[in-house]
Amino acid sequence: MTTPAGRAAPTERADAARNRLRILDAARRLLAADGFAELSLDAVAKEAGVGVGTVYRRFHNRAGLVYALIEDNETRFQEAFTRHCEDGAPAAHERLRAFLHGMAELVDENRELLLLAEASAPAGRYHSAPFRRHHEQIAAMVTELAPGVDAAYVADLLLMAYTPGLFDFQRTERGWDVDRIKGGLDVLIAGIGAAGQTG
Repeated sequence: MTTPAGRAAPTERADAARNRLRILDAARRLLAADGFAELSLDAVAKEAGVGVGTVYRRFHNRAGLVYALIEDNETRFQEAFTRHCEDGAPAAHERLRAFLHGMAELVDENRELLLLAEASAPAGRYHSAPFRRHHEQIAAMVTELAPGVDAAYVADLLLMAYTPGLFDFQRTERGWDVDRIKGGLDVLIAGIGAAGQTG
């Protein structure tokens, strides 16, 4: 597209997208090198080679940046789940199991990042795009598996298993491995399925 004077229109959206990737990549480098406690928007801006104002306008605060990193990880999780669902069109029980197991792996891999987000904005998780998306997906699968169940409430209960503080407590203080957590989720899935059969 060109301007009326024949000049190329400014590529603001492309520049913004490039800056976003640079900022997120810089944040990951800093997290890998210095840990989560040292992450600051000023340091990220310096590492990314962009102005501090650019980072603050885009992410507002550290919690916003953390959730953007989480959203990137979420995108990869959703792509993997979509591929799984396209492979032989599994039944609702198997899809729900794959989703909840995948969530357990996702939370485990990003525990420190999620703990940082929780500390920065304790209620922020419930307003985040990934949480809303997970809730909708789980509720839809629960409805398919057990039509008479209050799917929205059950989705809330299932998502409580991924509360960062609880998940980290189970992994560190209790010493549970991810397979044990998945096994517990399987019990809940079986209960939902049984409710669907008797409802």
